[in-house]
Amino acid sequence: MRFIRDLKPAVFAAAPWTAAILTMAAGVELLASGATPSEPVRFMRLIQVTPVYLIEASHFISSILGLALVMLAFGLRARLDAAWAATMGVLLAAASLALLKGFNWEETAFLVVLAVLLAPFRGAFPRISRLTRMEITPGWLLSAVCALAGVGLLGIWSFQHSDYADRPWWKVMADADAARAMRAWAGAAIGLFGFGLWHLFATAATPPVVGEADPDFKRVRDILARAEVAEPGSNLALLGDKRFLFSASGDSFLMFGVRGRTWVALGGPVGRREERLELLWRFRELADAHAARPGVYGLAAEDLPDIVELGFSIQKVGESAAVPLESFSIEGRKRGNLRRAWRKAAEEGATFEILHGQAVEALLPDLQAISDEWLAQHAGGEKGFSMGGFWPGYVAEFPVALVRQGGRPVAFATLWTTAVRSAFSMDLMRYSDAAPKNIMDYLFVELIAWGQAQGYEAFEFGMAPLAGLEDRPLAPIMSRVGNLLFERGEEIYNFQGVRRYKDKYDPLWQPRYIAGPHKWVIPLLMADVGLLSSGGVSSLAKRPRRTEEPPRLADAA
Repeated sequence: MRFIRDLKPAVFAAAPWTAAILTMAAGVELLASGATPSEPVRFMRLIQVTPVYLIEASHFISSILGLALVMLAFGLRARLDAAWAATMGVLLAAASLALLKGFNWEETAFLVVLAVLLAPFRGAFPRISRLTRMEITPGWLLSAVCALAGVGLLGIWSFQHSDYADRPWWKVMADADAARAMRAWAGAAIGLFGFGLWHLFATAATPPVVGEADPDFKRVRDILARAEVAEPGSNLALLGDKRFLFSASGDSFLMFGVRGRTWVALGGPVGRREERLELLWRFRELADAHAARPGVYGLAAEDLPDIVELGFSIQKVGESAAVPLESFSIEGRKRGNLRRAWRKAAEEGATFEILHGQAVEALLPDLQAISDEWLAQHAGGEKGFSMGGFWPGYVAEFPVALVRQGGRPVAFATLWTTAVRSAFSMDLMRYSDAAPKNIMDYLFVELIAWGQAQGYEAFEFGMAPLAGLEDRPLAPIMSRVGNLLFERGEEIYNFQGVRRYKDKYDPLWQPRYIAGPHKWVIPLLMADVGLLSSGGVSSLAKRPRRTEEPPRLADAA
C-alpha cells in the first residue's frame, strides 16, 4: 500500500499526456471507422433490425465525435477539468453509436475501457477552466489536420480495394457505404476547418481574480505608503487597469494585466521582501489553474533569483536609467550645455513648484488643457498598463511638478515616489506650445534638485527600449533581432535618441527583463504588453475620447 501511495504522484503527473495520447488515438479510430467500409455480414444483420436513418445518423455523428476527441486531447494535455468531463461524455456516447453504425463491438469495448481508465484520474486535471480556454499550438492543430487527411486517404484506398466477391447486392451496399463514409469524413473536415477559424479569431473571456475580492484603492495605497520593496513604477497600481494578488498578511501585492490567454505581471511584488517569492508562485499557480499564459514584465536584476526559482525563461528588453542624486551637479564644463539651458528657461520667466492633494485637484482643468495640447501633437492617444495616462482621478493621486511662465501653467510632470525614498521618477511629462524651448532640461534639473532636498537616493529616467542587447553569433536570437531594431529602427521609434538624451545626465544603466514559462512564449508576451499599454489594436491608430476615464479599481471585475 505504501508503494502505491508513493507511486500515485508520478502516475497522476503522467496521466494528462497519457490520456491525451489515448484520446487522440480513440478519435482517429472513430474517424477511420467512419471513413472505411463496414463489415458486410454485421451490417446486413444490423440493417434488418435498425432503421436506415438511425444508422446514417450514427455513422455521421460518430465521425464528428471522433473529431471532438481529437480536439479534447489538447484540453487533456493542458489538464483542464472541463476537458476531462467532456471526454468522459463523448467516449460513452461514441461507444453507444459504434454499435448502431455497424455493430462494432470491438470499438465500443475500447471506448468503454478508455473511459473506465480515465475515471479515477479526475484529480490529474485541476485547471478549472472552460474548453474555450484551450491553448492549441499550431503543431497540435497541424497534427489534427494530418490525421484527418490520412483517414481520408485510408478511406479512398479501402473502398478501391474492398473485396465483395462480385456479389451484386453487396456491391449496392458498398456504394451506399461509400456515400456514408464520404459524408462523415466531409462533416469532420468542415468541423475541423470551422474550429480552426474560430480558434484563429476567438479570444478567451477575461478570468476573475480567484479567491480575492476586488480591492479598493485604499488597500493599495496603504501598501505603497509603507512598502519595504517598491520601485517608482509600482505606483502604476493606482491606474485602475490592474488585477491584484495580495499576500496572506495583506502587506504585499502583485499587480497584473490580462489580455486573452496572457496574464502578465508588471514588475515584481510590492511590499515585504520575504513575501515576494510566495506571491510569484501564487501568480504562476493561479495562471496555470486558468490555463493562462503567465509572464512578468519590467524585471530588475535583483528580481531574477526569484524568477529562476519559478523555472521561467528570461529575456533582456532594454535598460533603465537612474541618476544617483548624492553625486549629481550641474556645475563644471561637462554639464555646461545643461546648465545654460536651465538658466535660459529661468531667464524667460519659468518658475518651478511642487503641488500636492487639493492644490492638484484645483489645477486639474489647466493641466487637462496642457495635456490635450500635447496629445494633439503625439499619435496614439493615452496609454495604460506600463505607462500612465492623463485621467483626472489618477493624476490627483500624486505630487505634481508644475512650471509656470508669467504666472501661467505651461508644463507639468506627475511624480512617482517610494516610501523608503530609494528613488523617485516622473510619470507624465507634458507641456504646451507656450513652454520655453528647453523645458525638459529645466524640469529635469529642478526635479533633481528637489529630490536631493527631499533625501531621495536616485532619480529614475525610465527605460530605453532594446538598449544594451548584444549582437554576437552566440547571442539569443531575440537579442540579435532587438539589437538590429535598436540600430536600424529609428523610423519606427527613436531608440537611440532616447538613449543619447538620457546619457547626458550620466545615469547608471540597469538591465530590464521579461520572463515567461518558455522561450517561445516571450514574443507573445511582449506583443500583449504592447497592446495592453496602447489600449488595444484600435487605439494604436486613433485617440480615445478625452471625456472617458478608465474604470476605477472598485469597478474592475
